[in-house]
Amino acid sequence: MSSHAGHGHHDSHSDRDAHVHTHGPGAAGAGTEFDWNVMGPMLEQEAELNSGPYEEAARWIAALPTAPEVRRVLDIGSGPGVVTCLLAEVFPEAEVVAVDPTPALLERTEDRARRLGLSGRVRTVEAELPQDADRLGEADLVWAGNSLHHMGDQRAALTRFAGLLRPGGTVALLEGGLPTRRLPRDLGFGRPGLEARMDAASAARFDRMRTELPDARRETEDWRALIEAAGLTPQGTRTFLLDLPAPLSGPARDHVVTRMTREAEVLGELLDAEDRAVLDRLLDPEDPAGLHRRPDVHLLSARTVHLGRRD
Repeated sequence: MSSHAGHGHHDSHSDRDAHVHTHGPGAAGAGTEFDWNVMGPMLEQEAELNSGPYEEAARWIAALPTAPEVRRVLDIGSGPGVVTCLLAEVFPEAEVVAVDPTPALLERTEDRARRLGLSGRVRTVEAELPQDADRLGEADLVWAGNSLHHMGDQRAALTRFAGLLRPGGTVALLEGGLPTRRLPRDLGFGRPGLEARMDAASAARFDRMRTELPDARRETEDWRALIEAAGLTPQGTRTFLLDLPAPLSGPARDHVVTRMTREAEVLGELLDAEDRAVLDRLLDPEDPAGLHRRPDVHLLSARTVHLGRRD
């Protein structure tokens, strides 16, 4: 398992945006397929841009009438640790454990925790999940941010996460949501609907990734039903919006350019020549209609959180 979209790692099924991101078969835990000096900052920037929705989701959990006293949190698929540190701030009495198979990203987590004065409560564990779940210890909150879909048997993995909960504890499952939008449907050149076609290409790539995972099992994406199947009581579902309208700030625009550059690289074979030419133009820093200069670039995404409680 290696899930960095959710935390730097952007979207869930809108992770079809992020699944153009970094991972494919065999990438989990290998730490060698990607240049993490490049990918790490990109994932970190993405999570920072989405820190508002993540914090809103965490505070929703903390305010639930049934919320236990949170003393220990497991951040599954923690990526570069932006959300790990955010969870440590929202739950100030808790130890927060970043769980990820990629040492370079765990190092980024440790660096961030030091910068924020959280080293005393944030620690890291290098682990492949679900097989290493038994090494993680008990928790009051298991935060699985766009990580479950990187596990072949999602039902079995979620059941193992549920088994880590103390009585009254919660699994927060971030899956679903909507594809990210950054551009108008009609760009003024090329065929309208480029991002919708990129979504379809990313969905095909996502499906291929899923089928090639070890122990892959097709599962209806009824997350509430999966939570019940794992022996937990559903506690609600909410969707949190990131809405950065045009004109974007410099960092947000830089992120859009970086992400779409990555998407153009990994989706190119799945797009036709006309769409590839449009992407080339969008990524040209000298083109007035490109991402660097056009005034209508925005960032809109929706992340869905499903909660399950251990009675």
